[in-house]
Amino acid sequence: MLRFSGKGATDVGRVREANEDSAFLGPYVALVADGVGGAAAGEVASATVAYVVSAIARLRHDQDPAGVLQDAIEAARESLQSGIDADLQRAGMATTLTALATDGSRIVLGHLGDSRGYLFRDGALQQITTDHTYVQQMIAAGQLVPEQARSHPWRNVVMRSLHGGPAEVDQAPDIVALDLGPGDRVLLCSDGLTDLVLDDRIAEILHVPYPEAAATRLVDAALEAGGSDNVTCLVFDVVDGPRVNGDGQLLGAVRDVVNIVDPGAVRAN
Repeated sequence: MLRFSGKGATDVGRVREANEDSAFLGPYVALVADGVGGAAAGEVASATVAYVVSAIARLRHDQDPAGVLQDAIEAARESLQSGIDADLQRAGMATTLTALATDGSRIVLGHLGDSRGYLFRDGALQQITTDHTYVQQMIAAGQLVPEQARSHPWRNVVMRSLHGGPAEVDQAPDIVALDLGPGDRVLLCSDGLTDLVLDDRIAEILHVPYPEAAATRLVDAALEAGGSDNVTCLVFDVVDGPRVNGDGQLLGAVRDVVNIVDPGAVRAN
């Protein structure tokens, strides 16, 4: 039975006053959410989404992970709208989301925004998410080469995110089945890492045998490069073994229940 084994690390960085990143890592679900910069209540958005998606995925761990993630993302959207209805000062709050879920045999990715997922296999690093950003659209259209994207003034303009209100066609999440197996290592991270640390350096650090040490070193690398944003990294290996029970690891804004809109709204279906 496939499951995830690893650890995460997060830091507020050297510039920001608060951590608007949230993350969860458990045996059957892992996710990173990053409150969209400049929007109201980013810490509430990321914490609420991280809580709702991880809770639903844990409650439905034996069901098709694609359907689970789709339903969990919609439930998270509804929770964000409830939070806005309760406090209009939160209007505009939004977050990225990059999540993996497994039922023990299938592994599925759910993704919105510019947080990233990477596969580290046989010493090679491969990005398994597509950035939902303006510069990525320019790259896809042939108007920009990847090397120019890192310094482009609009590199952090996010075109898709998770926010309140009805789901819009152009805001739908990527739901993708992944071909992962034992021995594969996965990195989920906020852009506080990838804006500052090159892929070659990320791959070098992921060679570290222990996931906890690798996650800590990745965060340290972002801080050494300036730490201009919150940075969160989850490093975990796909393993095959008996089912385990565990609450998982909470990181960032989701650790404070004050940031979560109506935790009691999540119910088993």
